[in-house]
Amino acid sequence: MRESILERLAAAACGEHIPRVIEIGPGRGALTKHLLPRTGELHAIELDAELASYLRNKFRDEPKLHIHEGNVLDADLAQWGPAVIAGNLPYYITSPVVHKFLDLDRRFDTAVFLMQREVADRIVATPGTRDYGYLTVAAQMICEVDLICKVSPEAFRPPPKVHSAGVRFKRRAQIPANVGEVLSFVSQCFERKRKTLRNNLRAAYGTRIDQFPEAGLRAEQLSIDQFIGLHQRLAGASGIS
Repeated sequence: MRESILERLAAAACGEHIPRVIEIGPGRGALTKHLLPRTGELHAIELDAELASYLRNKFRDEPKLHIHEGNVLDADLAQWGPAVIAGNLPYYITSPVVHKFLDLDRRFDTAVFLMQREVADRIVATPGTRDYGYLTVAAQMICEVDLICKVSPEAFRPPPKVHSAGVRFKRRAQIPANVGEVLSFVSQCFERKRKTLRNNLRAAYGTRIDQFPEAGLRAEQLSIDQFIGLHQRLAGASGIS
């Protein structure tokens, strides 16, 4: 990948310097090289044993780098303490990794991920657009999200068949106290994306949903504040605390 893009991702994650970074899927260390000067401690989680061995050899003179073999989805990211999360994510684990970051506590304030452009578009989407969905709402309810850069296939060697993009997640100062409950409700709202909220929520709330003006809308038409407000009203109407 082009050095200028890697440097931009590292700067977005660390600024001038950050005490600790956790890198997901370092591969052959392209991004690792740019993260190291910007942090005091770098933990890199690599699934492939041969790549992990390659990294240990390549960066053998870097005492601040710690290579961990394993699946990031099984790893306890909190074990090393507060950190920024960064990585070039394979398509098949992008959503699970994003959700894993969102589930972390406030010690993990920032994440910067390079991902397939299709997923990035969903994360930064706005209400009423085709890309707006559950992943959008989950990410934006917990974080401020920014598209850092768009990356064409030609920036890679060999070039992939898809476009990529860098996205930064910055945890919000104010997150709903019952965020898990609200996101479970949002998931119900998007269960059948082309159906109205009346249809998607009927099983859970019966005819109570009919009293609210949002009942005739589809989930993709609601803002995050509207989801939170509708959940509060429905929870009250159904006696749920």
